[in-house]
Amino acid sequence: MHGEYKVPGGKLVVVDLDVVDNAIADFRLAGDFFLEPDSALGDINAAVNGLSADSDAVSIAAAVRGALPAEATLLGFSPEAVAVAIRRSLARASSWRDYEWQLIHSPRPVPPVMQMALDEVLAIEVGEGRRSPTLRIWEWNEPAVVIGSFQSLKNEVDPVNAEKHGFTVVRRISGGGAMFMEAGSVITYSIYAPTDLVQGMTFADSYAYLDEWVLTALKSLGIDAYYQPLNDITSPKGKIGGAAQKRLGSGAVLHHVTMSYDMDGEKMVQVLRIGREKLSDKGITSAAKRVDPLRSQTGLSRAEIIERMKQTFTGLYGAVSGDVTEDEYAKAEALVESKFGTADWIGRVP
Repeated sequence: MHGEYKVPGGKLVVVDLDVVDNAIADFRLAGDFFLEPDSALGDINAAVNGLSADSDAVSIAAAVRGALPAEATLLGFSPEAVAVAIRRSLARASSWRDYEWQLIHSPRPVPPVMQMALDEVLAIEVGEGRRSPTLRIWEWNEPAVVIGSFQSLKNEVDPVNAEKHGFTVVRRISGGGAMFMEAGSVITYSIYAPTDLVQGMTFADSYAYLDEWVLTALKSLGIDAYYQPLNDITSPKGKIGGAAQKRLGSGAVLHHVTMSYDMDGEKMVQVLRIGREKLSDKGITSAAKRVDPLRSQTGLSRAEIIERMKQTFTGLYGAVSGDVTEDEYAKAEALVESKFGTADWIGRVP
């Protein structure tokens, strides 16, 4: 069995192994990481051999860590990364390059409620094999607040100010926090992939793994971007964006990210009811400073940043240009009528 795991911000960890009588055998660790002393590689291999093939990642990492000499130095990887690679090999996980990716960036804007429906439809289409894995960059032309699947409507949104500023409220199928979205002020993308791509990873690992490519794109633009668990993309100058994820029974994972380009912080704190625990003790005005726009860090247009993202994704994983099909649009429109546009769905947590 073979498994690979690219450590977010780090190095590639590669493992090969056999399973004999439900135990790991002939284990071999490799990669472009750094490890001192050299003999520690043999220590790691010996520690993994003989472990049960049913061992969880925590147990595997503990065995690796316990076998390392006190003076060992690991650069670009960790015992946890070895454990993830092993679990991915045992689960026969896939990698990015195993798929023919499609990249959708349609100039056709659709209402925010249609964006919610498209996310569910396209994820199902990928899971059921009617669509290849896809990266989709959103475009819309009206303001909205997108709340998480489990958020309370009245706790998150000030209805008077939302109406005053022309914001509609929609609810997505993934968890996480509210997204304050104006046309041209954020960059939002969705990834629809088979769950095999994240097999053997914890939810926390998969968040960073699925966004590694966008960190590469941002760094190429001079932003010192990094992942802050569980789901934030940030930099030394402040938070850039946040991710959310949903695993579907069809065998697909939906992973979407919203990054701020040119946020109107004052309007945001009027429309959103920012919970006290999300703020520092300096008061509600600090909420406007929580998100640092991409515009201020790059000086580039939103279109230029998106173009670099598309180039980076295509360069790393390969992708062909595509679009949402008319059949997929029709399915999304039906979901708007039956689910996403209904008061029952939007107010499912009052």
